[in-house]
Amino acid sequence: MMKLLTDWGFGREGWQQGVRGEYWVLTQALLLLGVVFLPSYRLWGFNPAAPWVYGIWGGAAMLGLAATILLGKGLVDLGQSLTPLPYPRDDGQLVQSGVYGVVRHPIYSGVILGILAWGLYQLSVTHVAAAIAFLLFFDAKARREEQWLSEKYGEYAAYQQRVKKLIPWVY
Repeated sequence: MMKLLTDWGFGREGWQQGVRGEYWVLTQALLLLGVVFLPSYRLWGFNPAAPWVYGIWGGAAMLGLAATILLGKGLVDLGQSLTPLPYPRDDGQLVQSGVYGVVRHPIYSGVILGILAWGLYQLSVTHVAAAIAFLLFFDAKARREEQWLSEKYGEYAAYQQRVKKLIPWVY
């Protein structure tokens, strides 16, 4: 386990100074934990027996499937370059193929869509709000990550021009 953490770039200096984005990872973990314990609140008068709710649930299922694909393909396509830190691995390579040819941060996108899908399925205003909060958080985290990626990979600027950041074909 220690070797894996070291390979990912975790170290004592990083936790003391946050030089590789360790505090981003810690904040992300706390936010994810918060979503697990977040209560579901529905709007008053929201009747889950209404026929249109099945359409919402169908949309939630499609978003959940998209989230699973983005997360799974993002992890697999990143391969040896995978790290939970926003700072790129020293031995990593810039991946621009597979799902990374559709969106620059598919793992972040998958988490956002997964939370949104759960919120829609539960008809939970609080979980939909959490998905928006995660969009804002991952946008800020990705902004910092992309500064480091641009420093390491000269071709990153061209990649940014071709591929959207968090929402495929949109943003």
